[in-house]
Amino acid sequence: MPTVSRSVAGTLPDGRTVDRWRLATAGGISVDTLTLGASLHAVRCPDAGGRVADVVLSPSRLEDKLGPARYFGATIGRYANRIAHGLLPTADGTVRLGSNEGGTTLHGGPEGFDTRLWAARAITGGGRSGVEFHLVSRDGDQGFPGTVEVTVGYTLGEDGALRIDYAAASDAPTVVNLTNHTYWNLAGGTDDTILDHELRVAADHFLPVDAELIPLPGRPRAVLGTPFDLTEPRRLRDVLGAADEQLGLASGGLDHNWVLRRPGGGAPELATVLHHAATGRRLECLTTEPGVQIYTGNQFSGTGAEPAVFSPVRYGAVAIETQHFPDSPRRPDYPSVWLRPGADYRSTTVFRLSTDGATRPPAGRPWSSGCVRDTDDFSSV
Repeated sequence: MPTVSRSVAGTLPDGRTVDRWRLATAGGISVDTLTLGASLHAVRCPDAGGRVADVVLSPSRLEDKLGPARYFGATIGRYANRIAHGLLPTADGTVRLGSNEGGTTLHGGPEGFDTRLWAARAITGGGRSGVEFHLVSRDGDQGFPGTVEVTVGYTLGEDGALRIDYAAASDAPTVVNLTNHTYWNLAGGTDDTILDHELRVAADHFLPVDAELIPLPGRPRAVLGTPFDLTEPRRLRDVLGAADEQLGLASGGLDHNWVLRRPGGGAPELATVLHHAATGRRLECLTTEPGVQIYTGNQFSGTGAEPAVFSPVRYGAVAIETQHFPDSPRRPDYPSVWLRPGADYRSTTVFRLSTDGATRPPAGRPWSSGCVRDTDDFSSV
């Protein structure tokens, strides 16, 4: 069974201590999480030749995680992605939320869950070991109604599968949409890009966006005939080099939500496969969520080295954020994100690491044709 250890990662400017919880397998995979932001801070794993490297981007300085790199690896909430105009329609009227991207509420507002210091405890069971983080978000936090209790559990198995289980409950009607914002680069270097990574997404439709990256009105758009067709593995270099208005709106890359093929069962289903041929590393993502936001570091502009401020190179990593859809509270045609008293919010995402030639367990549902068709009612997805 993987081991769990705890150590001090550092101290915040106000004197509070940030703890590091490390999970490690006998096979050479180790995972570091931090109480700051309930974040995934490092994932070290071997390549096909047995060389171990960290395959996620994260700053070493805690002050960077409170500033320009606040989302790197963090748990995002209360609401991942964007709510247009910072306005939340409710049964009693409209609530104004804290905005932090012009007039938009992004990733929970100016002080989202990524900025919080979470409580933590070790957990074990079912051949897995891990850490469970706990946070209470009070009524009115960033404008959101209701007091919400949240737990996020990271558990690791000897098979290299990192499982993230989210749970929440509220004392009043509110919206909840949680995700993890880890940036992956399977090459394992801060100066490498993800352009030679191959990506596959189990989705036949995506959500086109406007200039504010808010989904356009109307139904999802078919990926067929667009750069967003990742139903077969494609090099990201080829995808990002395509001439397409939607790529231009996202600063020359992907920053869009795909509508995943969901058969309606409760178990995590295969959503994406990321592969790096040069190292043989492969990352499979399975989830219970209806969508996945993929962002390819289009706005990164650094040198790749870590100077005074953490600054990765452009296209230096890819974020795979399993979630409900952007602006869902304002879109009754989207799956509901409302959490009401007496109900439980539950969500699971699994990141499974392996290398070429390794025997992998079945990845859930086969990579089959989509369950979302042009004639389907999108509200039932």
